[in-house]
Amino acid sequence: MATLDRVARSFLLSELIGGMALTLKTMFKPKYTINYPYEKGPLSPRFRGEHALRRYPNGEERCIACKLCEAICPALAITIEAEPRADGSRRTTRYDIDMTKCIYCGLCQEACPVDAIVEGPNFEFATETREELMFNKDRLLANGDRWESEIAANLELDAPYR
Repeated sequence: MATLDRVARSFLLSELIGGMALTLKTMFKPKYTINYPYEKGPLSPRFRGEHALRRYPNGEERCIACKLCEAICPALAITIEAEPRADGSRRTTRYDIDMTKCIYCGLCQEACPVDAIVEGPNFEFATETREELMFNKDRLLANGDRWESEIAANLELDAPYR
């Protein structure tokens, strides 16, 4: 019985020392977690977040009202109305996305021939009401203006794979 107590004590002591050694070894390694609201983790260039409509560098909106994004959307979340302009080109008069229906599949971005509609890097767009999740053309263009530098960089990084 006494030898069993000695064996148990030595086993517990070795486990205690091993645990302390592991603690000291990992104490000085870099942390695995981040302080989320203040630090953001890395995002893939293919990340699909909040939608945005882009503009050309001269300020003209890119959307040519081809309605391919509206046709390909499996959730029927996109509504487009368009009319011809004086110069013969077509531009949208209404471009709405119902974000409560959107499934973030990225098909609208893939279908767009001029990279007008994109899903940007913003993943923090919580709202208090459903009405705020109905994005109209003005809000989509504002998102595009706000995130243009990051969107352009992500599209450039992803270009070899498209």
